[in-house]
Amino acid sequence: MFKRILVANRGEIALRVIRACRELGIETVAIYSEADRGAAYLSLADEAYCVGPPRAAESYLKIDRVISAAEIGNAQAIHPGYGFLAENAHFADVCRSCKIEFIGPTPEAMALVGDKNAARSLAKQIGVPTVPGSDGLVEDKDQALEISRAIGFPVLIKASAGGGGRGMRVALTEKALESALDQAQAEAGAAFGNADIYLEKYVEHPRHVEVQVIADTHGNVVHLWERDCTMQRRHQKLIEESPAPNLDDSVRATMCEAAVRLVKAADYTNAATVEFIVDRQGHFYFIELNARIQVEHPVTELVTGIDLIKAQIRVASGEPLPFKQEDVRHQGASIECRINAEDPAKNFQPSPGTITKMIIPGGFGVRFDSHAHAGYTVSPHYDSMIGKLLVHQPTREEAIACALRALREFHVEGIKTTVPRLIEILSHSAFAEGRVDTTFIERNWAS
Repeated sequence: MFKRILVANRGEIALRVIRACRELGIETVAIYSEADRGAAYLSLADEAYCVGPPRAAESYLKIDRVISAAEIGNAQAIHPGYGFLAENAHFADVCRSCKIEFIGPTPEAMALVGDKNAARSLAKQIGVPTVPGSDGLVEDKDQALEISRAIGFPVLIKASAGGGGRGMRVALTEKALESALDQAQAEAGAAFGNADIYLEKYVEHPRHVEVQVIADTHGNVVHLWERDCTMQRRHQKLIEESPAPNLDDSVRATMCEAAVRLVKAADYTNAATVEFIVDRQGHFYFIELNARIQVEHPVTELVTGIDLIKAQIRVASGEPLPFKQEDVRHQGASIECRINAEDPAKNFQPSPGTITKMIIPGGFGVRFDSHAHAGYTVSPHYDSMIGKLLVHQPTREEAIACALRALREFHVEGIKTTVPRLIEILSHSAFAEGRVDTTFIERNWAS
């Protein structure tokens, strides 16, 4: 087991990793930008080093500074969390060359699954269902038009190196295709330094369901069941839950088995999330594999009783998984609500500022993962999430009631948050009945 780990992240996920390390008896090294100097969670680490100014490109994304902090802090391994360098194959390779263990997949596996087009090709090869689309990258507009006519409009343009909805556009008609291609490629190039795109048939009104998988270096690959992440706005998740409502047990089993096969085929180790869309007829299609821990990983922890961060660390240190597939039980229902510093009444406009008052809910089955507190200043430089409110109850009906009670207890002053919209969503009859899709929020709160 490692003696000291550097946490190459900030905020809620940095605190989550630090806590797991402390429970394992592992020392931690934190990093921070000038914007995060003095953050309360930094005091829980054994050492903390500033890596640059507020802009992430000059601090959290500066590989040389992160590696220097690890070397100065005598860290044997680096946990990247999610975002920033978590899915950067070059960073994982640099860690290896510096003899620092990267807590995640190998650079080779990350490069394979990180390219959405390559991951899609691998899924096709092993018989995992994929959405009809281009066989590879789209080279020009004439080819895009030919493919679109063949699979039928509407079509979805996707960045091969994309994520978080960036570099993604829907073209409803031939006329709209050309401008949508230009927009997708420009956004992908700016966000990822890679303007490569491919096409898929646009599945209308789908659900978004993902499978949590973890694999060790001894050939063991286990799924930890699924999470439903359908409740989104602008391709960003707001609410996640497990089990996925109204999902046939046979579909659930087949989807989880397909996720395990894909992870094995990629020769992948550590935590992975295999994402699918599910159409109205219950057919599922692979869309991407995320080579990192997810924001919503606590949903899985609550229904399985498995600490995923500790599992990641143990796997990276060379230990075999302490459980087999038949040992992973799914108990009860869990729901996660992302609390963001955003104003839902103004199209989720960011609401940075200082939190002047914060009352956190509690009670049976309630968990709140957050680095924020009264007096904390939400920076405009980073993601707007200030916390994750989770509940775990015997049934979904009870979980919804518990989440609503907890959200109504939650009180923040000084900034706007997504709490009012979350309450509206959880109170909606369509959500209670599981009759939702990824366009639900846009259709019901278009203004």
